[in-house]
Amino acid sequence: MTRYLIRLVMIAAAFYFILPAIPGIQFHGSFLYALGAGVLFAFLGWVVEAIAIAVTALLTVGTLGLALIVLIPAWLLGFWLLPAVVLKFTADFMPAELSIHGWIPAILGGLVMLVIGIVTSDSAGRSMGRRANA
Repeated sequence: MTRYLIRLVMIAAAFYFILPAIPGIQFHGSFLYALGAGVLFAFLGWVVEAIAIAVTALLTVGTLGLALIVLIPAWLLGFWLLPAVVLKFTADFMPAELSIHGWIPAILGGLVMLVIGIVTSDSAGRSMGRRANA
């Protein structure tokens, strides 16, 4: 539970401090709005990821596995684009607080969010715990 709170605070801090430093991204609002944007970003990230997995599964089953020839390289090359899409959706849901002008700032902001997600992921915590116990 604390891992999720830490992730939420880090995402909110990114919305409040880091993302406005990227040219093309503006955030207008208090840190409370940034927390709300973090919750919305997490929820939309879950929805986008679920839709991507469902489409992948449908294409794989529908083509009897032949779609994997295209889908595996697409996932490997494009997994870093999902946070950018989620960031654009978040900006669409909060137009008064968050504005993103173009895909290049969205991709850069998405990479920031991806790094936060990797650092606060459960597998990163387990590997850190193993290093601390060793």
